[in-house]
Formats: sequence, structure tokens, C-alpha cells
Amino acid sequence: MLDGGQGRWRLDEEMVEALEIGSGILGTGGGGNPYIGKLRVRQALREGHVMEILPLQSVPDDARVVAMGGIGAPLVSHERIKEGREGLRCVRALEERLGIKVDAIACEEIGGQNSMEPLIAAAMAGLPVVDCDGMGRAFPEMQMTSYAIYGHRSTPSVMCDPHGNVVIFDHAISELWHERMARACVVAQGGASTLASAPMSGEFIKRFAIPHSYSKAISLGNAVLEARRAHHDPVEAICESEDGRVVFRGKITDLKRHLAGGFVRGEAIIKGFDAYDGDEASVHIQNEFLIFSRNGEVEVIVPDLIVILDADSGEAISTEMLRYGQRVAVLAIPCHPLLRSPEALEVVGPKGFGFDDLVFQPMSTGSEGGAA
Repeated sequence: MLDGGQGRWRLDEEMVEALEIGSGILGTGGGGNPYIGKLRVRQALREGHVMEILPLQSVPDDARVVAMGGIGAPLVSHERIKEGREGLRCVRALEERLGIKVDAIACEEIGGQNSMEPLIAAAMAGLPVVDCDGMGRAFPEMQMTSYAIYGHRSTPSVMCDPHGNVVIFDHAISELWHERMARACVVAQGGASTLASAPMSGEFIKRFAIPHSYSKAISLGNAVLEARRAHHDPVEAICESEDGRVVFRGKITDLKRHLAGGFVRGEAIIKGFDAYDGDEASVHIQNEFLIFSRNGEVEVIVPDLIVILDADSGEAISTEMLRYGQRVAVLAIPCHPLLRSPEALEVVGPKGFGFDDLVFQPMSTGSEGGAA
């Protein structure tokens, strides 16, 4: 059992505003629309729920920590309203199945609305959320967490939908099989649900989680807000905060996007302007932005982050909010080192998405221009 100290800090509405912006950027187009998540978190706070963040290194080694997040297509999570207690039902069903009490909740992915779901469930359960996640961004599949990559078995797990259905995945022979079965189930449940995985020990999560995820997202959001208040370029503020660089500026001239197998898949075509006049870029989509190419040449590739922003406001544009004619800036941000190991690249590198002919090359850094 965790005590009430350990350096915990409480989330307030001002922090939630910054978290919406930061998680939208780190979502690389996916993770669900953070605006919807922000509204849900704000409502929970106004109802009197307390949301506490626990520093990663303060988690006791023997603590039972459950990772949680939404599963399904971001477009569905944007258009279909949640019931609200899906995450809490996941926690309680998992506790009943295993005969335990959960000590803390961890975030599966800090990107997008998935940064918000653990906060709501944890607040309702009276638990803290650990300042970490399993991706440092968003990925489309469940086996693509640092937790799974470095040895955690996610089953038994629980999936809950807005209708009240509770599904237990008792055992999967691999993390990939868990993803396949859960993906089939979420399609049957309407395309978007909430899933909680088997508990991790505090000792494990301190070694293999992406650290400081909530702190980072809030700090990133505050950097954007400060730039807007000071009439500075928010895009440049993001690059400075995350050691990123602008790789393209242009206007979306074509957009192919469809729902298949529980994913949003497609491609955005961008015609360059300003310094990129005469160039054409493309961004490949599978819930998130995976591959950035300029004039047919790949420049940035997963697991490094590809972010599409409104060129003027610096607001992140998620895959479901892309529109023809939008003026955008495309950013590249380096991923966490835990995602660049050989074992990680087998899962979250280009091979993990079926691009066997592509080899991951870490992006270059700098404010704007240049090839990776």
C-alpha cells in the first residue's frame, strides 16, 4: 500500500489545459482527441475527484501498478461519447480476477486522450497515476509499449466498453496475440474501448517505463501557451522544448483516410510553401503519423515522432482532424532511447509496421531544414 507522501503532486485545471496541448503534440496524430479527454478530466475535477501524480522513482518496488489506456480508432473515440466509468470497471474487474488490490495506475501512452483516461479511472478508484508511460508518444498497437518490449506479460487483462460489457483476456501466448484478440473485440464493441493490463511491479516499471511523461507533456503545453502570450512562434517553442526540428511547411492538398481492422489508415499529401515551395511531402498514417517523405525520399520514420501542427497557432492536428486545405508545419522529435534499442526497433521500428525495406535512422536535430 502506498502512503500519501512520496512527492506526489495534484493536477489542477490549469495543468489540464497544458496537458491537452502537450499530449496532443506527443500523440503524433493518435491516442484519441485530447480535447474530449480534457473535458472529461475537468468535469471529474469539478465533481470533487482528486488527481494525484506520483513520481516514478517514488514507486515502491513491491507496488502493483496497472497500465491503462483506450484501444480502438481515434475517429470513433472522437465521435462517440464515453460512458465515463469504463476505466474504473477495468480496475475493479482486474482486482477481482486476480484477488489483489491495485496500488497505482500507469499510462499506456501519453499521447492524446490516452493521457487523460488513467487520470479519470485513478481518481475514481482513489489511486495515484505514476509520472511515466509506456511509449513517450502514441503507437497504434498494444504490444508497442516499453512495458511489453522489455518483458511484461499483459494478460490477464480487462476491456470495458461504454455499454457496460466487461471482457477478460485470461491468457495470450504472446503480446502480439493479445493485440490481435483485443483488436477483434474492440471492433465488435463499436471501435473504441478501455483496457487495463496485468499489474507490473514497482521495480519493473522504474526500469522500463518512459519517465516523467506527465511532467513533460505539461511543460511542453506551457511552453506553447507562453509563446502565444508573448507573440512568439509556438512551433519554434516546441522545437526548443523537445530538441525537435521543422521538416516541412505546406498546405494539405490530398488526404486518403479510411477505417480498417480497428485502425485509421491513410496518407496525407502536403504541397510546400515558403522555404519548401516546389516540394511535396507525404505522411503515412496508421492511427499515428509513421513515415514522413519529401519528394519521394523518406526523411523521418517511426519510432521518432512526426507531428503535424497548425502552421500559425502551433496546435497539434490529430489524424481524424486533418482536412484538405489546412496550412501545416511538420515537426520531427526524437524518441526516448528505450525505443531505439534493437529489441524495441523490432516492435516499434519500420519492421513492426510492415515496412521491411526501410531501416530506421535516428533523426537529425536542429530548428528547421535538413535531411535526417
